[in-house]
Amino acid sequence: MLIIGYFLGSIPSGVWVGKLMYGKDVRNYGSGNMGTTNTFRVLGKKAGTIVLFMDMFKGSLTALLPMFFGMHVNALLIGLSAIIGHVFPIFAGFKGGKAVATSVGVLLVYNPEFFAIAWVIFLITLFLSSMVSVSSMVGFTLITVASLFYHDPILTVVALVLTIVVFIRHWGNIERIKNGTENLVPFGLVYWHKQKK
Repeated sequence: MLIIGYFLGSIPSGVWVGKLMYGKDVRNYGSGNMGTTNTFRVLGKKAGTIVLFMDMFKGSLTALLPMFFGMHVNALLIGLSAIIGHVFPIFAGFKGGKAVATSVGVLLVYNPEFFAIAWVIFLITLFLSSMVSVSSMVGFTLITVASLFYHDPILTVVALVLTIVVFIRHWGNIERIKNGTENLVPFGLVYWHKQKK
């Protein structure tokens, strides 16, 4: 299951969608990342939405493997293999995405209620900041804190580890945020404030 999950996670959704539908490699544009945000930025809403659901589906399908195999194994731990595959994909030179969408896909299977909470936190933060990077980092941090109330040690430990990974993967974004050059989505308070200037 771990091997299958890793290979599922390694599917470079953004690269495949970009090349097959638009004849472009998203890694050559924008931030150079093959994830959902850069796909939205480079190829538009349609491609970005497809990549978002593909990346989430990789995580969800991997988390469902214990059920498919009829084994009593923690779905969250199996789902980690897809997240690792997404970050270090064998099909894309081990240079992958930032773990956000695939992690959310795993969470959807593991705990649907907590998945809903995670989305609410992400969307509120996105509304306040207009930055996906900030929403991802703050979101994972708050999700880790919220996990404490579920009294699920595995969920809390995995959430903490993923929060660290997300911060590391967003290091370049952190520098751009400090410099005031981080990309904004056309939505939210910060974006609207800058539009008025």
